[in-house]
Amino acid sequence: MSDLAVKVSPGSESTQKFRSQVGHISRQSGVFFAGAVFTAALGYVFKVYLARVLGAEDLGIFALGATLVGFLGIFNTLGLPQSAVRFVASYQAAGRMKELHALIWRGGTLLLVANVIFACVLLVLGRFVAVSFYHAPKLVKYLPFFAVILLFNVLNAFYGKVLAGYHDLQLRTLIVNFIGSPLQMILAVLFISFVGLGLRGYLLAQIVTALLVLVLLMMAVRRFTPQAARFSELPASNPPREIWSFSASILTLSIAEFGMAHADRVALGFYRSAREVGIYSVASAMVVYVPVVLSSINQIFAPMIADLHTRGEHVLLARLFQSLTKWVIALTFPLALVIIIFARPFMRIFGPGFESGWPILVIGTIGQLVNCGVGSVGYLLLMSGNERRLMKVQFVMAAVMVAFSIALVPLWGIIGAAVASATTNIGVNAWNLFEVRGSLGILPYNRGYLRLLLPSAVILFVELLVKRYMNLFHHDWIAVACALVSGYLIFAAIILLSGLDSDDRLIASAIWSRIRGGFAWIRPEAAA
Repeated sequence: MSDLAVKVSPGSESTQKFRSQVGHISRQSGVFFAGAVFTAALGYVFKVYLARVLGAEDLGIFALGATLVGFLGIFNTLGLPQSAVRFVASYQAAGRMKELHALIWRGGTLLLVANVIFACVLLVLGRFVAVSFYHAPKLVKYLPFFAVILLFNVLNAFYGKVLAGYHDLQLRTLIVNFIGSPLQMILAVLFISFVGLGLRGYLLAQIVTALLVLVLLMMAVRRFTPQAARFSELPASNPPREIWSFSASILTLSIAEFGMAHADRVALGFYRSAREVGIYSVASAMVVYVPVVLSSINQIFAPMIADLHTRGEHVLLARLFQSLTKWVIALTFPLALVIIIFARPFMRIFGPGFESGWPILVIGTIGQLVNCGVGSVGYLLLMSGNERRLMKVQFVMAAVMVAFSIALVPLWGIIGAAVASATTNIGVNAWNLFEVRGSLGILPYNRGYLRLLLPSAVILFVELLVKRYMNLFHHDWIAVACALVSGYLIFAAIILLSGLDSDDRLIASAIWSRIRGGFAWIRPEAAA
């Protein structure tokens, strides 16, 4: 249990602050979560379409191209997107309009110029990597598309983070998830199936969508930016030194993050075929959906950590950390269990050629369960001034990831890559948890977690029962959908019947109010 865990009365000042913070988190992360779920559901169907239309080899070529973009992504952000999350809110609150103007507009200009250069580097060096390292000459003809994607990706990331700095995830989610994602899928289907462009069509759809998203994000940023800091109001000036200092730390972390995020695919590209890379990339894309609840909370909890830590609200920070982590586990476990138990049917939906990737789903999901089980430990270190501890963890574990990938991929192929990735994921999060305990004196666990044991056991039994008789459903996707829905219904029913503590009731009330508000349009009188 956390050293900072305290008991407070429901009417205490601490509880009022807790209620206020939970309300803010639920408002912002609730919208982001809705967008993430919408994108995940639509994206799953779209990935099935891509897998069946393009095939494993073309998807593997795309994944290899993405590693080139990811490698240059170590440097091409200049560390500015994460700096925007931290400094936009700070400059606005302090009335430092000149610095805010410099960060948003001169920072964006610097990113544009830098990434034109990086795009040229990709075109020149990418040919050598594609032919001599990946042994995939087919990738060469797609490099111009990846160069343009590189340019738009970094600008969209930057202005999206600026909106996060303004504490507005709703508009960003609307633009990126509810407009950008469906548009990209529609254009991809049009270019691939109707125009017959194949993988070129998929890449072109990404470029067109990214351009539109960039325009919308910049319009949104201009709207939220105070008049005194808008583009035409102040002469151009460079971002302050404190931004570059923080950005340097982020760049350093990015090197380690690339090793952990792409070493498995790079090793597969070098030692194995593009087809295996394609199977692995599809399975890995499914694993990314597991921590969607944690990702949604992190989007708004990250700047809140910096704020609470700066103001010395350590007890409130610890209380939020404990409660939010418990809810992340509760809302993630049913999904993770379904993916693990129904891994083979999940992959079979993509086509017979992808079924062999089912072990990647199992191994990767276990790693993500540990990630969700420790909560926002990485952001707690980064946003509380303990980024050096985080950098130490990231660099050591990146080296472990590279070593495991080199050792295991030649022996076990895609399973070796999955083991390397999951082991690194588990190691990073366990170590970060230890560092949070040492630097901040808090842990996310308390006796309230024992309430999760009974519903978890019941869900496990029900899912195994559905798996045993899944032939009665005639279609794999129907069985998986029924297992997922029944898992969450059972979990919710048992949790509610067993009772909630005071903090859980506050969070449950905030979640329910967001759900009820989201469906207010169905009942006009509710919105009145």
